[in-house]
Amino acid sequence: MPGGRLTQQERQQIALGLADGLAYAEIARRLDRPTSTVTREVMRNGGPTAYRADLAHRATEHRAHRRRPAAPRRAGAATEPHGRDTEAVRGYEELLTTVFMQSGLPRMTARVLVCLYTTDAGSLTAAELVRRLQVSPATVSKAIAFLESQGLVRRERDERRRERYVVDDDVMYQSTMASARATAQLGETARQGVAVLGPGTPAAERLENIARFVDFVSESIARAAEQARAVLHTKPGPPNP
Repeated sequence: MPGGRLTQQERQQIALGLADGLAYAEIARRLDRPTSTVTREVMRNGGPTAYRADLAHRATEHRAHRRRPAAPRRAGAATEPHGRDTEAVRGYEELLTTVFMQSGLPRMTARVLVCLYTTDAGSLTAAELVRRLQVSPATVSKAIAFLESQGLVRRERDERRRERYVVDDDVMYQSTMASARATAQLGETARQGVAVLGPGTPAAERLENIARFVDFVSESIARAAEQARAVLHTKPGPPNP
């Protein structure tokens, strides 16, 4: 069934699809599964180049045996806000984590960022992240330090003087501008190599072309970010009926 756990045969089909160079969406279509299911399965078990059906199946069985039975819900226990489906939220968080990992973030750093993006407040304390992720304070601190260095989160103090980690509307703009500056730095460094290697030499021409390409890209990113900044502060309109 599309909503059930993957079978060993389905995992073998995923492995064959990857070997044939098929996209996740095409593999999912052949299995009659959501693309997100196939994406999570592959990324959780070695990625597209190292995925093995037998190992993935054993790993899933091992995780299932280790997982503790869910405690019965008590009367008055907290539920997902706004009537959200808990399983759907969890599945989306895994999918977004996978996307961040594919962009180069370590898994735990990606999980921290996903927690911040999917909380309505847009901010969490270290203690709240520890509780949500069931990890150590040191693990959270390391992830936050990396995210802050990339301009992906910022710190602020709340009314109780607690440090909170924030992903507000302007963080995405600041992060994009930081990325543009880092890209521009690559161009400047490549151009320095032209003088060192000698203008007119094949190596110098290669670096000059890289520098011109990077200049164009970084300037385009910065210009687009400035033009689109207002979008981050615009409330979306009502959904279409």
